[in-house]
Amino acid sequence: MTDVIHDTRDERGEWQPRIVTPAPWAQWPLRPVAVLKWLFGYPGYLFPWIAVMMIFPLVTWFFLTPDLARMKTFEIDWVSTILLRNICLLILVAGGFHLHFYIQKTQGVRYKYSSDWPGEHSRFSFGHQTRDNVFWSIVSGCTIWSAYEVVTYWLFANGHIGFLNWVDHPVYFVLFYLAVHPIREAHFYLSHRLLHWKPLYKAAHYLHHKNVNIGPWSGLSMHPIEHLIYFTGVILHWVLLSHPLHAIYHLQHAALAAPLGHNGFENLVIKGDRKILGSSDYFHYLHHRYFECNYGGTGVPLDKWFGTFHDGSTQAHEVMREKRHRVHG
Repeated sequence: MTDVIHDTRDERGEWQPRIVTPAPWAQWPLRPVAVLKWLFGYPGYLFPWIAVMMIFPLVTWFFLTPDLARMKTFEIDWVSTILLRNICLLILVAGGFHLHFYIQKTQGVRYKYSSDWPGEHSRFSFGHQTRDNVFWSIVSGCTIWSAYEVVTYWLFANGHIGFLNWVDHPVYFVLFYLAVHPIREAHFYLSHRLLHWKPLYKAAHYLHHKNVNIGPWSGLSMHPIEHLIYFTGVILHWVLLSHPLHAIYHLQHAALAAPLGHNGFENLVIKGDRKILGSSDYFHYLHHRYFECNYGGTGVPLDKWFGTFHDGSTQAHEVMREKRHRVHG
């Protein structure tokens, strides 16, 4: 079946945009030119999306965060400021993608992984996928995200953890900032595998996997237990010499990369036929489709190393379907 506008779909109406490969640095023989192109090219590792996400914490820290001196004690004014700011950030990102792709339907199903649209279903709270996702993302997600951030500020403000001065250690400061993304990716793989442990899956992770046909608001739609685990990466900044800016970036990366990776469209079309490449994560979409593969990302290819890598090829689809048939009948 062929999308009348652009791309090829299979017999189930699923669009298969490309074969997924691990990052070039993890492939052998090593190709330095390919690694540099992957790092700095467009689209690539840094551009456009990671570069954009690196800017958000800078704006947040310098313009949208109360003075650290106020945070020595927990007070409702600055704590509520953090919560309200994070809710607004999530609405800006998840709501922005949802408006473009799912309300205005600006590009129809062009570059959409599934030809179906999220909608009403009895398995979701309030009988509707989007309302369910918004509820869990804001009520649980933003609350727990903000709680981790508030505790982190309190620890910094009271000197309970080391405070990294960028003037004294500029190289370490920048390298640590750049390292947040791969650290987050590795943490996501490990915590995600934990969440697929049967007791945790039944207690919490099942809620996120109600979303087979993903959308921006499904990215952070999780059970509170899962949110508690998902945001634990920030604890690294309680142990290593760090700065609040690194911690903000870590938390915002976890929160705001989720709607980006779940928006369900490979590319964002702007101004007619121009497009921003890689607006979603096909690799993770395959995880929602098959459940037992692609627990992490391709930048730190732990799935490849631990045998859970699904590259999106026709052969890989067939292998996964046969496996599921053997297991589930």
